[in-house]
Amino acid sequence: MAGPDADGGRRSGLDTAGIVVLGACAAWSLITAAAGDGRPEGVLLAVLAVAAGYAAGRIGGALLPVAAPCAGALAGLGLVVAVPRLAPGPQITTPLGHAGALAAVLALSAGAACCAAWAASSPVLRFALRLLAAGIAVAAAVLGSAAGCVAGVVVLLCSLAAGRVRRRGPAVAALAAAVAGVTGLTWAVAGNAVPAGLTDALEGRLTPHRVELWRDALGMVRHDAGLGVGPGRFGELSTATGRTVLSDGRPHSAPFQLAAEQGVVGVALLALAFGWVLCALWRSPRATPVVLSAGVALTAVAAVAAVGNALSFTAVSVGAGLLAGLATARPLTSGAPERPADTPVRGARRTP
Repeated sequence: MAGPDADGGRRSGLDTAGIVVLGACAAWSLITAAAGDGRPEGVLLAVLAVAAGYAAGRIGGALLPVAAPCAGALAGLGLVVAVPRLAPGPQITTPLGHAGALAAVLALSAGAACCAAWAASSPVLRFALRLLAAGIAVAAAVLGSAAGCVAGVVVLLCSLAAGRVRRRGPAVAALAAAVAGVTGLTWAVAGNAVPAGLTDALEGRLTPHRVELWRDALGMVRHDAGLGVGPGRFGELSTATGRTVLSDGRPHSAPFQLAAEQGVVGVALLALAFGWVLCALWRSPRATPVVLSAGVALTAVAAVAAVGNALSFTAVSVGAGLLAGLATARPLTSGAPERPADTPVRGARRTP
């Protein structure tokens, strides 16, 4: 039977794999930038934000398994309520603008609140934290973010259902399949590989301009699938971006942006990074409801990023790394993996 040493070895291996994956993402952005005269600053900042958030989450989750995710949930909610101006990158100069970024922050906040609820031992505190998650969904509706409201409700309902899940492996695999399905659907829409009626319906929800951006990105992939056109150069080469004065020079889809600017290797590294996060959640010492609550929230962010510009916002990248770190940290308050307070320990005997 594998003991604590074997479990620690697996976790160290996963941490090493994460460093390698994030390092590869940064290195590949520099390589493609040098080859295509691109600007890798945005990619490097996103990688740094994820790494910093993950490290902070691991520390906070180890020291304060309940208070740290609760503080993260309140910080995310306070960010979208009290800071009306938030721009991609480090500067705060333009309005948030993109509904996807708002929905992503709210989904992460709801996920953090649900993680804190499952980590709490007091039923009253657990109920209060679930009310916080529900309040985040209500706040999203008040702020006019339908996607954020739906994401918050889905995260809360899935978190409640996670208490009945015995094996986390199939659930984590289902999350990966959901993201793959959303990404595949976007590529099918861009490539005109879906029925005309469904295409019209999806274009009505996604806007024709967004679909045109995706098709421009797909054309760039076909032209140079190896290295792409270079980080930050999509706006210069896309014909659809010149048709509106409000364009930010991005295709509003993380997979399409990486495919166009960094080739198929960039997309593969993005998929590998998300796969590493799911694998880390699968092997996490935290209780399964905590892991799945975080997994659903991160899956919602990944789905939003597949059809929007969410990952271009530093707050989203930091929040995603923070939530992943919180859900994979081993609390220092107990030597064994934590267990929900209302879950009986199998095989326990009463001491005479």
